[in-house]
Amino acid sequence: MATPPSSAPGIPGPAGPVGVSKTSAGVLVLLMWGAYFQNYTDRQAVFAMFPVLREELGMSDTQLGLTGSIFLWVYGLFCPIAGQIADRCSKRAMVVWSLILWSLVSIGTGLAQSAFVLLALRAMMGISESLYMPAAIALTANAHAPDKRSRAISILTTAQIFGTVAGAWFGGWMAQRGMWREAFFVLGGTGLLYAIPYYYLLRGVSEEAQVETKKTDSRFAIVDLIKVPTYLLLCVAFPLFVFGLWLLYGWLPSFLHDKFSLTLGEAAFSATAYLQVATLFGMLSGGYLADRLYAYTKASRLWLFAVSLLLCAPCLHALGQSDTLFWVQVAAVGFGFFSGLCMGNIFPAAFEVVPANTRASAVGVLNFCGAVISGFAPLLGGAWRQTLGIELLLTLTGVAYVFGALVLVFGIKKLFPRDYARIH
Repeated sequence: MATPPSSAPGIPGPAGPVGVSKTSAGVLVLLMWGAYFQNYTDRQAVFAMFPVLREELGMSDTQLGLTGSIFLWVYGLFCPIAGQIADRCSKRAMVVWSLILWSLVSIGTGLAQSAFVLLALRAMMGISESLYMPAAIALTANAHAPDKRSRAISILTTAQIFGTVAGAWFGGWMAQRGMWREAFFVLGGTGLLYAIPYYYLLRGVSEEAQVETKKTDSRFAIVDLIKVPTYLLLCVAFPLFVFGLWLLYGWLPSFLHDKFSLTLGEAAFSATAYLQVATLFGMLSGGYLADRLYAYTKASRLWLFAVSLLLCAPCLHALGQSDTLFWVQVAAVGFGFFSGLCMGNIFPAAFEVVPANTRASAVGVLNFCGAVISGFAPLLGGAWRQTLGIELLLTLTGVAYVFGALVLVFGIKKLFPRDYARIH
């Protein structure tokens, strides 16, 4: 059995995948980035359209909140299924079909004539997009050595930053001009066009690579995942983290629109640009730091996750309680950077302690846990907007972040060394 990382912090990580060239690994990240960007533009555009949807489709605040909640719950429910399929079938085929399906759903969303139909289409969006993430992350991880993995996944994950900003801006800009339906037609059509080169170029990328951790003979990945205590703690901390993200993604534009009397376009820009640009720098910094620190401790990704949660907590409080737009923007920059430190490290942290051929399932189960909890964020934001208030909800979320950080520190100290040694 390998020496636990805590007793040999200076020993380099295991040898990386064999047979994947730097060129093909780079092409893979680039191709996945383009699809992931469209994944987020399609899912995020609706949040900048709330005032228009309230007027044209007669949607209540609770129904508007459900546009995020239903998507997340259905997305999360199907992610473990998608992960299990990706671990046993072609990951390349899954990411292409996912892109095609969610693009068709986007076009259908532009045809919605009622709140019920729009919410049903958001559920279908959750199913179609759930097929993408587990396969894409596992495919990317298998193509990179452990000491380069956080950087690769961080670069891939930056697509959600650009996609969130682009989706919110484009959705708000089109809605302000009375063209919210056309926005979905454009988004869906773009995805269908991208699917053509996506399919042909992916055929030249290796499907699998030799991996550095042990494999499992179990037929169902979940059987092995639930036996890993460190991974189970990630399933607690990760949902707390994404709850805060979705609370901001879903309600910050509307919150700023009402509190500071901004236009839809101005509110969408202020709610996304400062937050997401800072997150971009945080992601790239977090990926670099994790890979550099990996030579000293194999728990480097978990440590960055814990530190990130602690630093994000006061920023969440400030986002809700600041009296001027300037200080809201400062808090958004802080939250964005600190949250970005861990975004590219969550899945690589899980890959240190789970069998190599359960990686897609590990992503799927984490997404399931995250979506089930974070799905309440846009719903509670809508339901409690007039009573508890977004301000207090943000502060309480910050308290939950501190709890999540403490859970991770416990796991690093007491559970990670044994789990790491067992899988290596």
